[in-house]
Order: sequence, then C-alpha cells, then structure tokens
Amino acid sequence: MFLTYFFTLNSINLKLNNFLPMSRLKGVGVALVTPFNEDLSVDFDSLTKLVEYNIENGTNYLVVLGTTAEAATLSAEEKKQVTDHIVKTTSKRLPLVLGIGGNNTLDIKKQIEETDLSEFDAVLSVSPYYNKPNQEGLYQHYKMLAETGKPIIIYNVPARTGQNVETSTTLRLAKEFPNLFMIKEAAPNILQYFDILRQKPANFSLVSGDDEFTLPVTLAGGDGVISVIGQGYPKEFSTMVQLAFDGKVKEAYEIHNKLVEITRLIFAEGNPCGIKTILAEKGIIKNYLRLPLVAASEGLQAQIKAEMAKL
Repeated sequence: MFLTYFFTLNSINLKLNNFLPMSRLKGVGVALVTPFNEDLSVDFDSLTKLVEYNIENGTNYLVVLGTTAEAATLSAEEKKQVTDHIVKTTSKRLPLVLGIGGNNTLDIKKQIEETDLSEFDAVLSVSPYYNKPNQEGLYQHYKMLAETGKPIIIYNVPARTGQNVETSTTLRLAKEFPNLFMIKEAAPNILQYFDILRQKPANFSLVSGDDEFTLPVTLAGGDGVISVIGQGYPKEFSTMVQLAFDGKVKEAYEIHNKLVEITRLIFAEGNPCGIKTILAEKGIIKNYLRLPLVAASEGLQAQIKAEMAKL
C-alpha cells in the first residue's frame, strides 16, 4: 500500500511538472451566471453574449458551474449542455475551470474521475456543506479527491458551507498533495488569507473568493480572484488586478474604491440576484432566477441601477 501511494504521488508530481495550471489561472477568473429565459429554460444566446463580453474585456479565465451559476438548480443534462456550450463558445481562447463539488466525498471523487476534463485546466471543488465535518474530515475529503490525480482548486466559503477550512488544514493539504495546487479562499477573516500566503509552499496559489478583498489579497501575494462582480465590470476589474501585479497601488485603489459600493450592493440579498441585475441592465442577459432564489427586490434593483449610472 505504501509503495502504491508513493508512486501515485510521484505520478502526480510528474504530471504537474509538465502542466502547471497555476501559471494560467492568474488574474481575474469569473464565476459565470447561468442566464434563463422567462420560462426558466437555459438562455444559451445570452450565455454566448456573456462569454464574449468577458473575453473581449480582459477576463483571464472562466469558471463554469460554480455557485453563481445556480448549479444546484440545474439538471445533469442542463449542466452538460451549459458546459458544452461554454467550451464551444470559448474555443480555447481562455482557460476554463469546472465546478464539481458537494458533501458526498465518494460521489464527488467518482464525478471527477468520470468527467471529461480535457478542455479544463482544473476542477473547483467546494468544501463539504451541511455535514459540517471537523478539520480531519475536511483533510480526508480533499485527500480522497487528490487521489484522482486531477488538478483541483480547494474552495473555502464558510458562509455557505457552515464550516471553515482552517489555515492549518489548507497548508497540510498544500504541502502533501501537489495537485491541490490552489485555494479559492472566501473566509470572512482576511487574516486567514494572509496567514496562508505567508506560510504556503511556492507551488501553491491563493486567489480571493471575496470580491472586496481582491486588491489587498493580490497586493499581499495572491494570484487574483475568482469573481462575481468581475463579469459585470471585466475591463475595470482586470485592469485593477493587473495594476496590483505591477505594483501600481494608488492606481489600483482608485478603481477599487469606485467599485466598492456596487460590489457590496450585488451581495445585499444574496448571489447571483445582484449580478444578474447588472447584466440585465447592460442588456447581456434577462433577469430571471430559479427558485428558491428570486430576483433582487425593486428597492435593491433601483440602488444598483443608480450606482451603475455613477460608474
């Protein structure tokens, strides 16, 4: 058993030495929404417009079937159709990341093993929700996913999962499994981001999972963000992150400060009702969500549109 485990890790190391997704997944990745028609069928025409809008305006990579995509309300067939459509539309112009996560470890491992990932740089896998495992359970969950040999991004979002992947657990995983090469960190305490950045191995990347933390985290050594607001303002957000990479702090904070209010507003009633309001106002998609989510209230929509007018 030890020899099998040893050679498995070496095999992972060899694969990653020849293919380093972290070198491509840098800057602004956006967690794409799923546009719907009035009858709540998937609006593929609007999805095409959304992908093209982001490619044309500087987004660095796209995340497919994340939380923002309302993936929990899509059928297996719809997930395949959305994935295939984005792959076809993107046509290798940008790197792609595919969301595959859940709270049944064996099932998620099976999905990762059985999914054709040839068009994707990595899998984004949220930590188990509802079950609320302890830190050892979280470690064992990601250890089992790492055994697939696929490049995997850990996604820590305690506000949704009910459990924090603590710094010590992230570092333990990062040091032991080279194909767990990145974390999308969305802990509410920004000090956790800084602790990971300070102690992580060189071959491990951290991106912000909180839009408002993007700039300080990038300046502290992060590799950017997987963003929600970024798909509404891809040019501005990608410019801000590039300025941060270039050490142009004052210029970067000028953009950050302009976008703070709109960023806060889009999350005021949950995600993705806010960003869908922006994208609908821009004429890219229609403003429909699937239950149990509903469109932003009239009051919030009015606030968002007023802030958009200022921008």
